[in-house]
Amino acid sequence: MPAKGHAQWKGDLKSGSGTFTAGDAISGDYSYKSRFEDGPGANPEQLIAGAHASCFSMALSNMLAEAGTPAEQINTDAVVTLRLVDGAPTITKIELTTLGRVPGLDEDKFVEAANAAKAGCPVSKALAGVPEITLDASLEAV
Repeated sequence: MPAKGHAQWKGDLKSGSGTFTAGDAISGDYSYKSRFEDGPGANPEQLIAGAHASCFSMALSNMLAEAGTPAEQINTDAVVTLRLVDGAPTITKIELTTLGRVPGLDEDKFVEAANAAKAGCPVSKALAGVPEITLDASLEAV
């Protein structure tokens, strides 16, 4: 099923503003200040972070279930870093931090599955041009 998004921008870069939709339920406003400063509103990097955390969590959950150790819960945070590189805004790093509640699984097996999910989830593959994608994976005590 194709995923759809739409954006509209009005005005110049610094004083203009925009709106976006992602699917049927996600929408917001964005601006230069929300993206490059600390202003109100959303930015594309937040959408990338949400997409990556979601995709990774689903992929990890699937891998664990297929291995016979289904997760009760996977919580993943993603932090996307945007920096100027040679004068151009560039996503330079994505940090994934995941905490799983998986009865009967040891930490080493969880980390192994998490690394496989990071490599295999479709959003990770789409973001392969990002110079650094890190992963900190741990199990919650059950």
